[in-house]
Amino acid sequence: MTIVKPSTLPGFMELLPKDQILFNEMKDIIRKNFEKHGFLPIDTPVIEKSEVLLAKGGGETEKQIYRFSKGDTDMSLRFDLTVPLARYTVEHMNDLSFPFKRYQIGKVYRGEKAQKGRFREFYQCDIDTIGMGELSLVNDAEFPVVIFHTFKDLGFTDFTIHLNNRKILKGFFSSLGIEDSMNVLRTVDKLDKIGEEKVLEELGENGIGRDSGEKILEFIKIDGTVDEILEQLRDLKIEDEIFQEGLDELTQVIGYMRDFGIDEDCFDIDLKIARGLDYYTGTVYETTLDNYPKIGSVCSGGRYEDLASYYTDKTLPGVGISIGLSRLFYQLNEAKIISSEEKSLVDLLIIPMDDCVHDGIKLLSELREKGVRVSVYTEFAKLKKKFKYADQTKVDYVIVLGEEEIKSRKYSLKNMHSGDQVDVTFDELVERFKK
Repeated sequence: MTIVKPSTLPGFMELLPKDQILFNEMKDIIRKNFEKHGFLPIDTPVIEKSEVLLAKGGGETEKQIYRFSKGDTDMSLRFDLTVPLARYTVEHMNDLSFPFKRYQIGKVYRGEKAQKGRFREFYQCDIDTIGMGELSLVNDAEFPVVIFHTFKDLGFTDFTIHLNNRKILKGFFSSLGIEDSMNVLRTVDKLDKIGEEKVLEELGENGIGRDSGEKILEFIKIDGTVDEILEQLRDLKIEDEIFQEGLDELTQVIGYMRDFGIDEDCFDIDLKIARGLDYYTGTVYETTLDNYPKIGSVCSGGRYEDLASYYTDKTLPGVGISIGLSRLFYQLNEAKIISSEEKSLVDLLIIPMDDCVHDGIKLLSELREKGVRVSVYTEFAKLKKKFKYADQTKVDYVIVLGEEEIKSRKYSLKNMHSGDQVDVTFDELVERFKK
């Protein structure tokens, strides 16, 4: 028999249990924050019809999608959770209440070049609010509040939520005579990654002269406090309807954010934020960790007005954000911002003597019935090996179960960290460890 070398595909992350526990804890914190802010859970299929996923995406999206067929069915792995949400909302429209606030945490797939910190399969944690016909800008203001509370609960103190409105960029480009703004938006969004000169080159390749390119760079570098930037944008006196609409929306969103009581120090306006995906139409967000700029955006999103237009003639505007949890976890681990430790998910390990395994299982069942997180060592081995297992699995407490303990219902409870031992009854065990 040929032995196959075990290995994973490049770009696919799997973790050892100690890291998976920490990953799951982060995921639970995110989920609890989503639920605390009123978002409802859904779970869409990993595989969708290609015509559904590609109805609007196009561009960079289509290049990265995993696409295949089975029989006559053309299918693709979902590349995000937003497009499936649009399909889901239309399909179940009559059973949903609007505005529809949902969250979803699941794996998505992108055929990116495998490299350090970039994954082809990764978890996204999304929240979106979908309106029927219209959706108030108050919703745009709520998402930075959710980001703020979520990252605080994840243990971060220094982070910034960057805001912009795509209409401001689109209107400014229009004032320069640039009508096809989509490619320009994608290029501007790469500024931090490729630098100014490369941006100018790429703009040139899209027919934008160097003079206009430099004006674009000058515009997106407008700096100052939130109120100073808004004032500078007004002072430009750009007579473009889309520009003015975007400026008015951004002003309103920031006003509502202040009503929510968000910390003024944790957000700013960044005019180079455009978001690469094609479907964003208004407010856009990116979140970065102040002390770790190389990590890049750890949470992003924005407003979309017509994402569902390919599935229905009804208008379903929405706004949402996404946390790329797999990439965030990897980057935080690499930067040693977080670290995982070996630990057990049970508080107590029962070590039965070889002729007491049946009684060990019965005691286990009794304790679990009372809400104690407990496990039992089931293998027949020397006591030294059993304690070695307890030490390796980092369980906090151990009881050895022999004939005497079975008869008396009293147990010697050993603290595996200090070595201290204390005699306890069954009821005392329950009282100490029940959750």
